Amino acid sequence: MRYFEDHESIAVRAAGDDKLILSAVAGRFAGAHPKLPPVYRAYDEGGFPRGEDYRYDMNMAAIWPEMADGQHVYIWGKVWSDNDSELPFFLSCYSPLRVFVNGTSRFASNLNDDVFPERKVYFRTALRQGWNDIVLECVKTGTGCGAIFGTGSVKGFPMHALNPLPERAGAEGWVYSTPQSNAWQAVPGADEWAGVEAQLALTQSQDKLHGQEQGQSQSQPQGQEQGQSQSQPQGQELQQSQEQEQPFRWHPQREWSEEQLEAGCFARLYNDSEPAAGQEALAWAALHNDSSANASLTLSGLHQGPFTLFVDGVPTFRTQLDEGDWCVELSLGFGRHELVIQSVCKGERWGFTAKLQSGGVDGRAMARMERPYPVAGMPNDEVWLYRGLYEAGCSPEAATISRIDSCSEGEHRDAPFWRMDRPDTFVRPYLENGIFGRWNYPLGVTLYGIMGAGEAVGKPHFTEYAIDHIEQCAAMHEYAMKDTQRWGSPGVNHQLSLIDSLDDCGSFGATMLEANKRRPVRGAEEAAAHIAHYITHVQDRTPEGALYRTRGTTDFMQQTMWCDDLYMSTPFLTKYYELTSDISYLDDAARQFLLYKRRMFIPERGIMHHVYDFKFDKPNGVPWGRGNGWVLFSLTELLAVMPHEHRLRPELLTFFRELCEGYLRLQDEQGLWHQVLTDPTSYAEASCTSMFIYSFARGVRFGWLDEPEKYTAASLRGWNGLTRHCIDRHGNVYGVCRGSGYSFAAHYYRDQLSWQLNDTHGVGIVLLAGVETMKLRQFLESVSASGRTGAVAPTAH
Repeated sequence: MRYFEDHESIAVRAAGDDKLILSAVAGRFAGAHPKLPPVYRAYDEGGFPRGEDYRYDMNMAAIWPEMADGQHVYIWGKVWSDNDSELPFFLSCYSPLRVFVNGTSRFASNLNDDVFPERKVYFRTALRQGWNDIVLECVKTGTGCGAIFGTGSVKGFPMHALNPLPERAGAEGWVYSTPQSNAWQAVPGADEWAGVEAQLALTQSQDKLHGQEQGQSQSQPQGQEQGQSQSQPQGQELQQSQEQEQPFRWHPQREWSEEQLEAGCFARLYNDSEPAAGQEALAWAALHNDSSANASLTLSGLHQGPFTLFVDGVPTFRTQLDEGDWCVELSLGFGRHELVIQSVCKGERWGFTAKLQSGGVDGRAMARMERPYPVAGMPNDEVWLYRGLYEAGCSPEAATISRIDSCSEGEHRDAPFWRMDRPDTFVRPYLENGIFGRWNYPLGVTLYGIMGAGEAVGKPHFTEYAIDHIEQCAAMHEYAMKDTQRWGSPGVNHQLSLIDSLDDCGSFGATMLEANKRRPVRGAEEAAAHIAHYITHVQDRTPEGALYRTRGTTDFMQQTMWCDDLYMSTPFLTKYYELTSDISYLDDAARQFLLYKRRMFIPERGIMHHVYDFKFDKPNGVPWGRGNGWVLFSLTELLAVMPHEHRLRPELLTFFRELCEGYLRLQDEQGLWHQVLTDPTSYAEASCTSMFIYSFARGVRFGWLDEPEKYTAASLRGWNGLTRHCIDRHGNVYGVCRGSGYSFAAHYYRDQLSWQLNDTHGVGIVLLAGVETMKLRQFLESVSASGRTGAVAPTAH
């Protein structure tokens, strides 16, 4: 098949200049996925909790314990979608349930669903580009009320919902109604909703709620049993009589009481812990001076408890008084300045207020206080974030605390996290980029390729782009782990924090360690230790020690061994050996190749089956292109590092040569390899082609191959074919197979595993193939110039 017209080929447009080709592919990818940080959002801990499966537990019978059978409760949230798409959801029903998306019913439970809340029900529904209203209609019965609802694909779609109300716009979470006697005729997201909303706002008394005067009027929001009862009750407005008119309100509606407001910010934030005298807490805000000259500013307010004010990490004002007024004159230059208050508890009243006074020009103040980081869902009039509690003398240094992604230690369970001056409301990061800052296995090889391409073409900004992506993940590792321990489902690094397969760790982890060689990557060694522990001590293995899968997204995928998993494990183990000098990791990587060879190698062809299925005790019989590419690619990563005296090296070199000979026979006339290696009618597949080019070229350079000339020719022919037939003039990469399942039927691979444009499974390895082709040309030129005829292993790679 032809992916595009010949004149659109980058090989034609770049006139065969490999540097231009690599720059086009890397530049297109980086331009399409710019560097952006996570989004930080307000999170109400009293909302619906989520587990590791990322589903919200919406147990409405626990929130409204006095509701009557037959009454309805509505739950509403907004979900963003980057594109028009069809996405999966899982739910478990406590009672009859309907799910509406943008006002249209997309799911209705049946009799089986309603009485088996432990069962997961799967459905798919269309989401439009932009905001989508999702509403659950729950009916109270004797079994309960509500659902456990959320994504049907944790790894691909770790969905979180946002509060749809304007006053809490941007905060994570859902809102829900009081029990309703009658079903609504329309729900939020439907064109008719405005009429229903108006009717509800006109009078709540029309809804004859069971036990309204006493039962539900005293209900507390979920989670208020542990020291939260001083917040305003959700059902407070229901304390009025049935006949009195009142506006409809969504819940939860929790605010500080007058008593809490008077007690001081730290006292109300940590009242559930009954802070003891001497304990400490911190507050952080930003001050912006818009004057080009040093400005004379005044900060003043009240305080309960001794405190120290740090400006840009320097102690600027301190008082040991237990309570009183405070005032400090500041002279600050242009720009942003960090304000940190470190306060000590001395009694039941504990907190501070702060007001900025400054001169102005034309009625405009020349300085202002602002929140230290844009937190979605945080009211505009709030500027301080808070952290505590700490034992006396144990709070972090003010100079190190002024960053949103920092993670501090402390006695109190809240200490690692910033929070807002709202009941049980914390600041949490959510990665909402499609690509940048995301951790998954195809991005591991993508970034490896971009990093190498930047070095090969002399454009360090590509290398820095890749390392910055990696560091955004690694630097958040400790934070994400604490977030997971506290709330079950982290907003960032979910595949690293919740590792449950080799996919989640080895590929990206290997690239992280490669990046760490180029510059110290914050958090890399801690994340690598987490991965190494998982592979070595947690991942399932056969009795002889081979890594394999006991679980799967579907039943038929359980108890299987995939040749892909050599890539998901051995490059990381190899690079972790380089980091730690612990030979056990290298030994483990070497053994994996030989254990996989026993079950998956096809000796008469010199290639690999894709999967070995222990349920049938046989391989699946299909040599999938990319799966075979992963094997050879990963083996080169091991051989390049393995000491020459290692006892398994001769056997692994023999295996490498057997595989290369088998793959060489299957290269087509255009220089490409196919989706099913033995089926030339299947489409030419770019990622396996790239991995064979990469591995052949390395085999020639390092002297691993007995007949280097024919592999040199195959590598150069393959790169020419790849650039002519699979990369267009814009740097788009065609013919990369999407992420796969597995089958015993070859037609699944040929006809159902379609290719995708610019798939991350292929972009990086295409770049690596180009980098190795450039190195091969340079090697051949040096050999020719020196008059040598044999391949000589270089001293660096």
